[in-house]
Amino acid sequence: MNKNIIAVAVGALGFVLGLGFLGNAIKNRNKSENTISVTGLGTKQFISDLITWSGSFSKNNFDLKSAYDELAQDRKVINDYLLSKGIKQSEIVFSSVDIQKQFRSYNDTNGNYVQGEFSGYNLTQTVSIESKEVGKIENLSRNITEIINRGIEFTSSSPSYFYTKLATVKQEMIASATKDAKERAEKIAENSGSSLGNLKKATMGVIQITAPNSNEDYSYGGTFNTSSKEKEASITIKLEYEVN
Repeated sequence: MNKNIIAVAVGALGFVLGLGFLGNAIKNRNKSENTISVTGLGTKQFISDLITWSGSFSKNNFDLKSAYDELAQDRKVINDYLLSKGIKQSEIVFSSVDIQKQFRSYNDTNGNYVQGEFSGYNLTQTVSIESKEVGKIENLSRNITEIINRGIEFTSSSPSYFYTKLATVKQEMIASATKDAKERAEKIAENSGSSLGNLKKATMGVIQITAPNSNEDYSYGGTFNTSSKEKEASITIKLEYEVN
C-alpha cells in the first residue's frame, strides 16, 4: 500500500516537473523567435598615402668578378639617377645580388633535354623605394626609360599603393555599418507594430578594399587592392535584436 502511494507521488511530481520544463521550452522558443536579424553596410572612399615601387637590373659575363663589377657600376648609375629625381637615400633599398650560372641547353635527336656547356654568370639585383610622396614615385615609375637609355638592362614593376590610416577608416566604417543596421531593424519593427528590445548578438564581417567602381570580387578572407591609388573600403555588421 505504502509503495503504491510513493509511486503515485513520484509520478505526479515527475508530471509537474515535466509541465514546467515544457512551459519553459515553449517560452524560450517563442522568445528566440521574437528577434530581428539585420545586416548593415559601411563604406569609405580614400586616396592612398604610401607607395612602393621596385625594378631589377642584371649583367651577364663569363667571369664572375667582371659581372659583379659591371653590376656595381649600374647600381651607382641608378642610385645617382634616383637621387637626382629627389628621392631620399634612406628610401632607396638595394637587395642582395642573385647569382645564377647559365648553360646552353638543347634537345637531342630523341627530344631529350640536354644541358650543354657553361655560358656565363647572370647577376641580378633589385632596387626598391617606399615613400609617402605618391605623385613623385608615380612619375618616376612612368619615366624609367631614362635609365634604360643609359644602357642599363632595367625592368620596372608596377607601383603598389597603401593607406597608413586604415585603422581609423575601419572604425568609421564599423560605426556607419552599425548605425545602418540599427536603422533597418527599427524600420522593420515599426512596420510590424513592435519595438526593438535588447541587442542579442553582433557579428562583424571582414574588410574589403577595392578600386572604386570596379568589378573586383570580394573574398572570404577579405580583399586588399594595392594596384589602385584610389580605394573604396566596405564592411558589414550583422545585428540581432529582441523584439518587444
